[in-house]
Amino acid sequence: MAEAVNNPYDTELIRRRGPWQTIEKVELATLEWVWWWNNSRLHSKLDMHTPIEVEDAYYADPGSAQLAPARQGPR
Repeated sequence: MAEAVNNPYDTELIRRRGPWQTIEKVELATLEWVWWWNNSRLHSKLDMHTPIEVEDAYYADPGSAQLAPARQGPR
């Protein structure tokens, strides 16, 4: 499961935006990337919606089955 995140992190952020001048710049870029990964990235498991779109749709109409919230915990 960790490889599902580590590989894109390394490819999309570390290698693409490097070389890095300071550890602080890596840390800040990592925080921004993690926020994007968790909130703005289109997810195939969410029918190509972002987690924020799914959550907003769920709370706007909790009875709607159109966009179900992402599952928590192991499958």
